[in-house]
Amino acid sequence: MLKDATAIVGIGQTAFAKRLPETEKALACRAVLAALDDAGIAPSEVDAFASYTMEETDEVEVAKAIGAGDVTFFSKVGYGGGGSCATVGHLAAAIATGQASVGVAWRSRKRGSGPRPWKNTAVQLPTPGQWTRPYGLLRPADEIGMLARRYMHEYGATRDHLFNVALACRNRANQNPDAIMYERPLTREMYMTSRWISEPLCLFDNCLETDGALACVVVSAERARDCRQKPVYVHSAAQGLPAQHHGMVNYWNDDPLSGPAWTAARHLWKTADFGPQDVDVAQIYDAFTPLVPLSLEGYGFCGRGEGAAFTEGGALELGGRLPLNTGGGGLSEAYVHGFNLINEGVKQLRGTSTAQVPDAATCLVTAGEGVPTSAVLLRA
Repeated sequence: MLKDATAIVGIGQTAFAKRLPETEKALACRAVLAALDDAGIAPSEVDAFASYTMEETDEVEVAKAIGAGDVTFFSKVGYGGGGSCATVGHLAAAIATGQASVGVAWRSRKRGSGPRPWKNTAVQLPTPGQWTRPYGLLRPADEIGMLARRYMHEYGATRDHLFNVALACRNRANQNPDAIMYERPLTREMYMTSRWISEPLCLFDNCLETDGALACVVVSAERARDCRQKPVYVHSAAQGLPAQHHGMVNYWNDDPLSGPAWTAARHLWKTADFGPQDVDVAQIYDAFTPLVPLSLEGYGFCGRGEGAAFTEGGALELGGRLPLNTGGGGLSEAYVHGFNLINEGVKQLRGTSTAQVPDAATCLVTAGEGVPTSAVLLRA
């Protein structure tokens, strides 16, 4: 069992911006070194790495640049934002089984100043894409827009429900000096009159385009007691790839609105000592606002079709039923494939968030719904 056998003891990040001058490698190393310094662990002690298959800075280069010792475990997780929490889960498994002792997970990205992946026409038609892209579903926003329209049709969700998600994230970013949207309020009028990106998704339903990097350090629970920071335990971790899955649009599933979150959640809660009703704060992947109500349902915070209504009455705000994305999330803090949600979860359980939930002791962090995904439950 992985339950509480390991802990996150260090977190680090660079600045977030539309354009940063450093290379992705330099940003990655800055974030990793900051996380190690936060933990009080020397780079030479690092013997495990985990990141994303889409990460263009590999563990060989990072290990050399930071001065790591011999590395005995390394892994990369696929599916973009779906891999964020799995990097922590892989390190936790490696450390709990004795394959390594000090693990670092990271994500470095220059999406704000870099190219858009879908512009590379040479790789636009893998087999699944042949059934979507010739018909106009060229970008993730187009695919999630189609899924959102079906959700609205079946369950009566409205743009006001999506605005509730965008507003909660923006309100928390307004409190976070590191957020790109710090002190930049969002109003309903701004939301409703903004330009379409892929109807029914408007500008504020879409995540930011960000340059930046983040990292965290994972060690055994025993070692964590001697580290510089308060340990945040990895209580449960899971990945999810449902049967007959088709990325984003779920064409071949019996139910397109029961996405990978449902699969990951079944395993996540199965190995946990508490349930959704016991989660004090959540960091739910928000590349697009509709992913939040879909995730609320998948992870069991409400019933099927009730995710939109769950957002009403300030439920996602501080003091609400489930305070959400308290650093601002991908919508308003920074979009680095969801890794900022992991670090924000750690801050909440340390008691150091800029939008602190009083006495927070449990936190759910999720990766991207709509693609093969992952999640972790963190415990103080």
